[in-house]
Amino acid sequence: MTVLTGCTRTSYAIQTNDGRTIISDGKPSESDAGLLAYTDANGVKQQINKADVKAVSEVPKK
Repeated sequence: MTVLTGCTRTSYAIQTNDGRTIISDGKPSESDAGLLAYTDANGVKQQINKADVKAVSEVPKK
């Protein structure tokens, strides 16, 4: 019997100063230019100004 296991990435919630919550696939990374880079739920790479971010937290796995 062969068991295949998938590698699942941890999701993160990015809360913005204007009240939005963005879910990122994997941990966001901060650039020297003051931007937070992340991959959104659709697999598209995005960036947000770090000054617009209130908090980043790990989303608990179910």
